[in-house]
Amino acid sequence: MPITPTKKIWMDGQMVDWDQANVHVLSHGLHYGTGAFEGIRAYPTSSGVAVFRLREHMARLLRSCRVLMFDIPYTLDELCDAVTETVRVNDVPNGCYIRPLVYLGYGEMGVNPLLAPVNVAVAVWPWGAYLGDEGVAKGVRMKISSWRRHDPNAMPTAAKATGHYLNSSLAKVEALKAGYDEAIMLGPDGRVSECTGENLFVVRDGVILTPPPSEAGALAGITLDSVVTIAQDQGYTVRFEALARTDLYLADEAFLTGTAAEVVPIASVDDRPVGDGTPGPITTAIKSIYHDAVRGDVERYRSWLTQV
Repeated sequence: MPITPTKKIWMDGQMVDWDQANVHVLSHGLHYGTGAFEGIRAYPTSSGVAVFRLREHMARLLRSCRVLMFDIPYTLDELCDAVTETVRVNDVPNGCYIRPLVYLGYGEMGVNPLLAPVNVAVAVWPWGAYLGDEGVAKGVRMKISSWRRHDPNAMPTAAKATGHYLNSSLAKVEALKAGYDEAIMLGPDGRVSECTGENLFVVRDGVILTPPPSEAGALAGITLDSVVTIAQDQGYTVRFEALARTDLYLADEAFLTGTAAEVVPIASVDDRPVGDGTPGPITTAIKSIYHDAVRGDVERYRSWLTQV
């Protein structure tokens, strides 16, 4: 999906024109994938644009940097202020996608990252439905990828690191070239992990199940956490449980969640319809509440929003 440029990008404390927000070709992160990032959305509300679960996202960015041993030169409050200021400066009344990025910059080369400078940037731009409006409405076609998710002792899967996403890109390309919308990735033990950039849920006999992130090698998603809260508040039972690929084939409903994707029904997995192949009632209910919550229309979730 093409990016629509906005006015300014925040780079190391300065607002830089979009076309001038450049890095050196010998930046460490470009060569070795040494970076960490977040994906956040801001939404229009009756009180103006608001960022969804900003502090939780930026706290996770700091945790990623800790795992990767990046000495990030900003506090949590300073990072949150950088995001809200970037959204404000770019005047996006209909909301936007937000990409905070920490990367190792220019000055040192070689695998050793310890002497490379740590740079931080925040960009925002308008971005529609990541998996398409039709996918959100009718459900997406999924393929179980031949590419496995990282072993947590090979790559620190608890960190949202830039280099990790080559794994996701390979799985995404495989799925798209085979005619599917998205890939599902299995963990090193063959159990279900996550999608290329989303967490995964199945519904069976009215119970909502999702793989435990720490065991499955999946990222502990903030949208996942939001959906679990919404589901439990609606009286549904939610369990973190290891899943086999056949659990996907036999599910009554299935859906995926992520900041970019939001909440998207799954219509089929490996050409096997999920349920009757249309969005199920539990998926539809959760998707509707999430849609309203991020726009400030559900009072009990207003604390999730940071006004710009």
